[in-house]
Parts: sequence; structure tokens; C-alpha cells
Amino acid sequence: MPPRVTLTFDNGPTQTTAQVLDVLAERGLRASFFLVGERLQRPGMRELAERAAREGHRIGNHSLTHKTPLGVADDPAEAEREIEGMQWLLGDLVPGERFFRPFGGGGKIDRNLLGPHALECLVRGAYTCVLWSSVPRDWENPQGWPDVCLAQLDARPWSVVVLHDLPTGAMDRLPAFLDQLAARGVEVVHDLPEDCVPLRMGRRTASFAALPVAR
Repeated sequence: MPPRVTLTFDNGPTQTTAQVLDVLAERGLRASFFLVGERLQRPGMRELAERAAREGHRIGNHSLTHKTPLGVADDPAEAEREIEGMQWLLGDLVPGERFFRPFGGGGKIDRNLLGPHALECLVRGAYTCVLWSSVPRDWENPQGWPDVCLAQLDARPWSVVVLHDLPTGAMDRLPAFLDQLAARGVEVVHDLPEDCVPLRMGRRTASFAALPVAR
């Protein structure tokens, strides 16, 4: 089986989202977009999210404000507001399975990501929680991130890559990155590997131990 990559984009939508959608459409690829509520409410941004959904991309919840990781400040009201408040904003952009991606620590999977109240909210709301296995830190290395990412992909047969559809200039390198994947025989898929999905529709999976929860 050829190596596989699942592409995900965090922290949008922004005008850069349109650029990313164009690149993916040219290649017939689908990805996941984990949106932030405060950006979704800006002028013209819901239309971009609607385009992403219409073109077959997965739309996920990346919190309402993306300000405080839910393992750092995890009171019941805040967890409810950040997760359910954002899901309410998404509305009919997500007609089926609810996907949530936690944030914190610049890509580290640690106890900053979720606290017990946030976890309870995800279980109660039957969310699917999506983690990652490659974070090339494109936001701080907009030119060099493809080389970093390619090196990370060599470590496993199926990687979930976190990129950011933000106006940093990093996504100017996306076409070349995708060309390099194709040249290496890497298959870009839309599915999610089980080792990056600790919760599936509110139920713990075999990879739940990969999700450290603050106590």
C-alpha cells in the first residue's frame, strides 16, 4: 500500500481559504477545514466555508474564539460556549457527523488540549475528535514548511498533516508540496486514520490514550 496523507487546515476561514480551495480543486483533492467561530462571522467568510462544504471538504469545529486551550481554562460554561457555541454557528455546514479539533501548545498533543468538562461536552454531543501526526509549523516557516513536512511523513505510513489557511504566504507553497507528494507516490486521502481519532461520535476508540486530558 502506498504511503498516505490526510490534509487538514486550521484556523480559517480567511481569504487564503479561497486560494487553498482553488489548489485542491485543480487536483481533485479533498481535505478537512477546522474553522474558528470568530473568523467564520467576518464578512464573506461563511460563503467560503459554504464553498468548501459544497466541494466535498470536511468542515470541523476548532472552537468559537481559539483563545484559551480547553485544558488550561476548563470550566463547564467555557467548554460549552467554545464547543457548542461554535457548532451552532456552523449550522447546516455540518449536516452529519460532528468533527472537533482541540488546539494548544503549537502542535503538541499534551494536557493543554482538553480538560474534563470539554471532554464531557464532546462525549455528550457525540463529537468525533481529530488529532494529528504532522505539524510542520507553516505559520512560522512559510517557505520551508514543505521540506519539514516531507521529512515528518517519512516516519509513518499514514499521516494527518496540520496546515493553516492563514495569510502568512505559506500556502503559496502548497502546489509545490502537493507535486512533491505525487512524485513520491504518496496518496492524498480524505479518510482519517484511527490513531488520530480518539473519539468517534462520542465514543472512545482504541487510540483514546493518545488524548491526554487535564485533571
